[in-house]
Amino acid sequence: MSAALIAGCLWVLVASLTAMLPMRRQYAPGIALLTGAPVLIGWIGVAHGPWVALAVLAAALSMFRRPLIHLARRMIGLAISHPEASAQASEESPRCPCP
Repeated sequence: MSAALIAGCLWVLVASLTAMLPMRRQYAPGIALLTGAPVLIGWIGVAHGPWVALAVLAAALSMFRRPLIHLARRMIGLAISHPEASAQASEESPRCPCP
């Protein structure tokens, strides 16, 4: 196994551990992982070819889908829903009214 794939596996492990942290402690390691991902994907692409890099890109996008959707919505100027507000709204009004 190449050094690029070993680094990719370590990145996945660290990202999984970061996801287990409380939300307020996820920001710093999450941003570091998100900014380091393109470099890692490029390294894997150089070492193993574009198809493997594309597979790694798909895996990274699936792991960071929520933060990336949030960033994309902010960049294009759409409204951003906050989890706390939606949780409070769901407590006030039930999802399916019972007859």
